[in-house]
Amino acid sequence: MNFKSVSTIVLSASMIMGFCQCSQSTDNATPQEQSPVAVSGLKIAYIDVDSLLANYAFYQDLSEEMMRKEENYRLVLKEEANKLDKDVQDFQKKVQNNVYSSRERAESEQNRLLKRQQALQEKSDKYSQELLNESNANAQKVSEAVENYVKEYNKSKGFNLIISKASLMFADESLNITAEVLDGLNAQYKSTAE
Repeated sequence: MNFKSVSTIVLSASMIMGFCQCSQSTDNATPQEQSPVAVSGLKIAYIDVDSLLANYAFYQDLSEEMMRKEENYRLVLKEEANKLDKDVQDFQKKVQNNVYSSRERAESEQNRLLKRQQALQEKSDKYSQELLNESNANAQKVSEAVENYVKEYNKSKGFNLIISKASLMFADESLNITAEVLDGLNAQYKSTAE
């Protein structure tokens, strides 16, 4: 069971797919002020979401928290599975050595072990679902934080379009505002985390 890959993929995919922000520009800017580049009167920029996520402290903290939780769940499940395996081996030895006083007693013990196995599988499924739900919620939190910051950032920048590089085949590097947005996001997160 690989909880880490599930949550990382969901969190990253949610961010990449959900990240495209459009805003209105201020009409009084001259073409020279419309840096990085003005195309047909539009002021456009892009953000490299992969780079942003790789360096965004909030995303990193959420990812580390998820990894700790996944590891904790994995250890709990492994410990319970090891206990169950030991009990199953003990049961098999007892059956081979005719320790049980009756067939009904042996069947009762076998049913008890099967119920424990089923409960362990249900617990594993429950943990997987909890991690998936939390991963989706974290992706939503990160997406909202980035989207809200980009909206605020754009109030002073006046871009008509800010897009994700993930959907581009080519973009001039002068259109890349990732570092500037990342610095702002990390500063904002640092101030709220303190």
